[in-house]
Amino acid sequence: MTLAALEAAVAPHGLFVMGVDGRRALLGTDAVWWSVFCHTAEARDGAPDPVDRWSKRVIGKVAEVFGAQESYPSDGPPYAPFIAWALATGRFWQSPTGMMVHDTAGLMISIRGALEFAAPFEVHRPRASPCDTCADRPCINACPVGALGAAQPYDVPICKAYLKQDEGQDCMDRGCAVRRACPVSQTFDRNIAQSAFHMKAFLG
Repeated sequence: MTLAALEAAVAPHGLFVMGVDGRRALLGTDAVWWSVFCHTAEARDGAPDPVDRWSKRVIGKVAEVFGAQESYPSDGPPYAPFIAWALATGRFWQSPTGMMVHDTAGLMISIRGALEFAAPFEVHRPRASPCDTCADRPCINACPVGALGAAQPYDVPICKAYLKQDEGQDCMDRGCAVRRACPVSQTFDRNIAQSAFHMKAFLG
């Protein structure tokens, strides 16, 4: 099993290999995923948890083809340690705001599943977080209500209260202002409709 073969198998579904640690590969949505997902049965059937159901169907088929063991962030409790798995790949780090940052997705991270194979992959690991060379660090002061920032825990109640107000519609419609402020997020160019979908799910 090669990394190139796995990447080729998941790319038509709008997924890419976000990181590898030994035998485990983490799969996440790429910049075109939303256009792929919107044409699927899960996106149109009106049933709960469409993205989770889509992920299990698509990644499950890939797992079957390659004889891999699958895991999903939505399965639990107990929940698989996806954050620890991500940090172990050398392609994710903690950003100044406390959220994870990825070397190509920035703060626009959506891990949909993990596959564990019989043999380990040989991969190059980046040496440093993109935040280390980000001089301005705009993410620190981007939150309109200070729910996310440096050296502080994420204030979820304040964030959700703001999103329910008229002033919070920019974040609801275009995605979290902190995530959008990240220069790496901007180069990833995720569809704003996907960000709006995730914000709606977050607010419940």
